[in-house]
Amino acid sequence: MNTPKSELYARIEKFQAKLADKKIDGALIVQTVDLYYFSGTAQSSHLYIPAQGEPLLMVRKSFNRAQQESELNNIVPLKSLKHIPTMLAEAGYKVPQLLGLEMDVLPASQYLFYGEIFAGCKFIDVSRNIRDVRQVKSPYELQLLRDAGVNMDIVYRDIPAMLHEGITEVEFAAQVESKCRSIGHMGYTRLRAFNGDIFYGHILFGPSGGVPSAFDGPTGGTGLGPFHPQGAGRKKLNKGEPVVVDYAGIWEGYIVDQTRIYSIGPLPEKLVFAYEVSLKIQAAVLERLQPGVNASELHELSLAMANVAGLAGNYMGSGSGQAKFLGHGVGLELDEFPVIAKGLNTVIQPNMVVAIEPKFIFPDLGTVGIENTFIITESGVEKITTTPDDLVII
Repeated sequence: MNTPKSELYARIEKFQAKLADKKIDGALIVQTVDLYYFSGTAQSSHLYIPAQGEPLLMVRKSFNRAQQESELNNIVPLKSLKHIPTMLAEAGYKVPQLLGLEMDVLPASQYLFYGEIFAGCKFIDVSRNIRDVRQVKSPYELQLLRDAGVNMDIVYRDIPAMLHEGITEVEFAAQVESKCRSIGHMGYTRLRAFNGDIFYGHILFGPSGGVPSAFDGPTGGTGLGPFHPQGAGRKKLNKGEPVVVDYAGIWEGYIVDQTRIYSIGPLPEKLVFAYEVSLKIQAAVLERLQPGVNASELHELSLAMANVAGLAGNYMGSGSGQAKFLGHGVGLELDEFPVIAKGLNTVIQPNMVVAIEPKFIFPDLGTVGIENTFIITESGVEKITTTPDDLVII
């Protein structure tokens, strides 16, 4: 499905306003997600967005697919990156004196190469400007996110029938992922963070949910070995263990993030209590999650509630592995703005989309908690991960 032309140009116009405000001549967009966001194609390309006027999409491979996928007006083949300055000049753009680059994700070698071909040009980081534009979703994007939420509910409602004693995490993950793919899940989860690779998400049984990892989140897991040390491993499921299914649902590129907890037979009272606290934290945060609120205050509220419950040491991790946030933006990437964390004084705006995930981790028992994705509306929130929040005992 092609992104409509009107949608692309509305996004570009918002970004151009930020360029003009900073007196930046233009920006060169190369990161795949940003490229797709502004052009509608993820083909190997460089997109030049001037502060005013038409953008130019220069395509290395595949030019024919880019023409089919992108609704931009100016799409041309690119034989060599060395030709970019000449191509801009021939297309009528003035030679940029101040050029914006995505410096949060751009490889150093490529940055140095641009310094060679754009002689005398100064570079400035526009990654924050891009992420600021992307964090407020359009009606078109919001509908794609709602659709992703509906599809994830289809997957999660089949999960109880997949669980039985003795199944391993990776065997169970294969069944869940097969269901996801059968209804069009895109599979690859994009994160902006350097070395932030993740597959579908995390499936964890019992004590596996208490195994930390390098992943910047509350859960980790053993994974299948040191090369990818997170998520589903070879742990077999026993009765009375929490089953964590924390998966990103991705359709048409747009991501919803959702966690639900299951078990075969009842869980220990300690875990049931912690799960109930996670629901109370979610409810309290949602009462205050509305436009104009400082995101940092929401995280501090959750910390205070975990402390009152006597669970501060297990909130969002344990020991040095505790994550320092309550929630995060989602969209084309899993780690978009806004980040709901202490000290990050982001003001919540309408049409932001956030995943809220209060969780408790016990190294000897595992993880319990909840995660849902919400659209910020003018008056509050719309929950778009519609699977019931109940703890499911099989």
